[in-house]
Amino acid sequence: MGRLSRAQSQEHNRARVLAAAREEFAERGFRDAKIDGIAERAELTRGAVYSNFSGKRALYFTVLADLAERAPEPPHQEPGLTPREALGALARAWLARLPLTTDGHRGLARLGMELMPEILADERLRLPFAQLMRLDAILLGLALERLRPPAPSDDRLVWMAEAALTTLHGASLMAAAAPGFTEPFNIVSACEHLTELSLDDRRIPTPWNTRARPADEPWSPPEATDAVRGEPASLTGDGVTAILGLHRLEAAEEAVRAAPPGTAITVVPVTGGSDELAPLARLAVADLCGCLRQAFPRPAWPHLRVVFDERGAIAAAAGLPAVGEGTESAILVRSGRIVLRADGRGACHMIASAAATSGTGTDPDPGAGVPRSDGRTSPDGAVPPGRAGRRG
Repeated sequence: MGRLSRAQSQEHNRARVLAAAREEFAERGFRDAKIDGIAERAELTRGAVYSNFSGKRALYFTVLADLAERAPEPPHQEPGLTPREALGALARAWLARLPLTTDGHRGLARLGMELMPEILADERLRLPFAQLMRLDAILLGLALERLRPPAPSDDRLVWMAEAALTTLHGASLMAAAAPGFTEPFNIVSACEHLTELSLDDRRIPTPWNTRARPADEPWSPPEATDAVRGEPASLTGDGVTAILGLHRLEAAEEAVRAAPPGTAITVVPVTGGSDELAPLARLAVADLCGCLRQAFPRPAWPHLRVVFDERGAIAAAAGLPAVGEGTESAILVRSGRIVLRADGRGACHMIASAAATSGTGTDPDPGAGVPRSDGRTSPDGAVPPGRAGRRG
């Protein structure tokens, strides 16, 4: 075998560091793990570890993100065909990952138990994490909306999704702090009963002064992976692409609600370069979507793609040489060219609204129809009466 190039050698060493870190964290836990121990396991120097990661927490988040994204398919369960059934299935998939009282103090099943304490320990992580939870709630809420029967209502189901995620994250924390306390059946039942609540979840449009600017620029994004579906995604088609810093992820819903049915919408979360925040973002989305794909039939998966851009290649292709946590920029693509762009708060809403008159692409995963709670299917992308101009 020939000598590795510099890039190949760096990638090889990074993989060795991650494998060693996974072993160290599983055996010793995050707090007791040592960088020197990770270096020794990887048969590298301490400096080689730090050349790939800024510190132990960045390593920890990356290990957890990799595990979440590469989690093996669990035992098959039937997806839910109603919001109640789907939330129950989601809860069962979520709870199946939690460690049992027989798992012992360490091991892979307990690897993520120290995540929340680390987020609580650093104020710089809390706002990004809150926005990541908001993005998760948007994704889950959109999936729930696709399963309900058509009705003349603009009510969202995002608040219901927030309540469900709060319940499930609480169950995760209790499994760590009080092993054996959580009764899985009760958690599943509680999530199912959330669908009976009336939360009056209506979104009030917020006016913004941001304006869309005409453009005529080439659009050549790199290959990407959709974190919602866990599969390759082509970004070259027509539609809206939103580049969002981790303080502005909630703007994703502004694009979804403003765009006409069938519009392909892609959210690209970006950071200001932190090697802690990027894997934390991947972890948050993978944790939810791994369960969502089990609990919801494919046609009900949210028609919103999430593509991570840790190297900044997609942002650069969109004309953004620099990004930060507060970035909000959106472009409209038609026939391989950027035809509209907007930057600043309200950019997502503005570009998605403009798509209604400028022409759009098709949904990235049209499927065969969305299951309804009455057991039948509706044409994919069909909008219930009274919801024109809004999509799930």
